[in-house]
Amino acid sequence: MQKKILITGGAGFIGSHVVRLFVNKYPDYHIFNLDKLTYAGNLENLRDIENKPNYTFIKADIQEGDLMLKLFTLHQFDAVIHLAAESHVDRSIANPLEFVLTNVVGTVNLLNAARHIWKDSFEGKRFYHVSTDEVYGSLGPTGYFTEETPYDPHSPYSASKASSDHFVRAYHDTYGLPTVISNCSNNYGAYQFPEKLIPLFINNIRYNKPLPVYGKGENVRDWLWVEDHARAIDVIFHKAANGTTYNIGGHNEWKNIDLIRLLCKIMDRKLGRPAGTSEKLITFVKDRAGHDLRYAIDSTKLQKELGWKPSVTFEEGLEKTVDWYLANQEWLDHVTSGDYQKYYEEQYIKR
Repeated sequence: MQKKILITGGAGFIGSHVVRLFVNKYPDYHIFNLDKLTYAGNLENLRDIENKPNYTFIKADIQEGDLMLKLFTLHQFDAVIHLAAESHVDRSIANPLEFVLTNVVGTVNLLNAARHIWKDSFEGKRFYHVSTDEVYGSLGPTGYFTEETPYDPHSPYSASKASSDHFVRAYHDTYGLPTVISNCSNNYGAYQFPEKLIPLFINNIRYNKPLPVYGKGENVRDWLWVEDHARAIDVIFHKAANGTTYNIGGHNEWKNIDLIRLLCKIMDRKLGRPAGTSEKLITFVKDRAGHDLRYAIDSTKLQKELGWKPSVTFEEGLEKTVDWYLANQEWLDHVTSGDYQKYYEEQYIKR
C-alpha cells in the first residue's frame, strides 16, 4: 500500500526542496503538499515535479483546525513533515500575533488531527516537526547549541517556534504520538524568498542598490545549504526514534559582514565588475531589536547516530547559490514583482 505523506509549507523555500527530494526519491510514496500560498509560498518552485503521478498540491491554511481534520479524514495520511511557518524575524516584531496563530495554533491543529485519525494505532505513523536553532537564544563568542541546550527565545518568531516545539513534545509524552523534532541553523540556496539576506543582497548587487547591514555586521550565524537540510530531514524521518530531537548545522560560522564581503567578491567576479565595486554598496543601519549575537549548532548527535553530514563548504554552497540566482533571473523577477502569485491561478484554477 502506498504511503501517504503530508508535507506542510511545501511551496516555501525549505519545503519545496523537501517535496522535490521525496517525490523523486520515493515513487512509492504519495506526497501531499499543503501550503497556504502566502507571500513566501511559490508553486513556481516546484514546476519540475508538479505533474508527477505521486504528487498532489492542496491549498489550505493550517490555522483552520476543522479543515485539517477533514483533510486527514479524507486522505488518511500516514505521516506529516511539518514545515509550514511564519519565519521572518522582522515580520514577527511588526505582527507577533500572526506568528502565534500560524506557528503555535497551526501546529496544535495538525497534532490534533493526527492524534484523532491515528488513535486506533500509531504503528507506522510519524509526526515530524521542523524547527529552528533560534529557540535556544543567543551564544557568546564560544560554545554550541546542543539538543540539551535550554530554550531562551528572544523574538516573537523564536518564541512561537519554541512554543510549538513544546506542544509537539507534550503530545508525545501525553498521548504517545510518534513525534520527532529537528532544529536547524540558517538555510541558504535556490528558491529562497528575497527578504532573506543572501538572495536579497544578490538581487540588490545585481541592480546596484544599497546592502543594508544591521549594526556593525558582527552577528554570527551557522549557514546550512538547503539541499543538505533536505537530506537531513530525509534521514531523520526514516531513521530517528520516536520522541527524539536532532540539531542540524552546516559547520559554517560566519560574521554577517564577512559573509557579505565574500558575496560581494563572488558577485563582482560573476558580473564582470571591477573588484571592490559591490562592497561600496554596503550601508550600516540601526540594529534589529532583540538581535541575537551568535548561533552555532553542534550536529554531532545527527552525524554519529544517523550518519548525516554536510556535503559542501559554505564557499562551495554560496558559489552554487549565486550561480542559480543569476541563471534564474526570471524567477527572481517574478518574486520581487509579485507575479509569482498568479501561478497558482494559472496552473490550478484555469487549466
